[in-house]
Amino acid sequence: MNKEDLNHVEEKIVEEISKTEASILHYKELTKPIAPENAIGRISRMDAINNKSVNEAALKQAEQKLKNLNVALSNINDVDFGLCFKCHNQIPIGRILLMPHARYCVNCAR
Repeated sequence: MNKEDLNHVEEKIVEEISKTEASILHYKELTKPIAPENAIGRISRMDAINNKSVNEAALKQAEQKLKNLNVALSNINDVDFGLCFKCHNQIPIGRILLMPHARYCVNCAR
């Protein structure tokens, strides 16, 4: 991978980190406990509890993505950055730009 591609990937990772951090803050707001004194009906409360569970799962996923992005950013200057962990072939730049935290090429990720 040439220096220009690495710079482009680094910019993309920093941008994704920023977006993911914003998502995490949003999900944390959505997963706050549901106060029992709120005057909502039983069905609405059940719906709110279900939505909270969905948002908690999304929060976990966003936190894992942030962790992976930070690892990718810290490894960007390694000589093996952009190489598949399994087959050691170059991961296509399109895949890296789409998923900067990808550690496997498309074939090995299946």
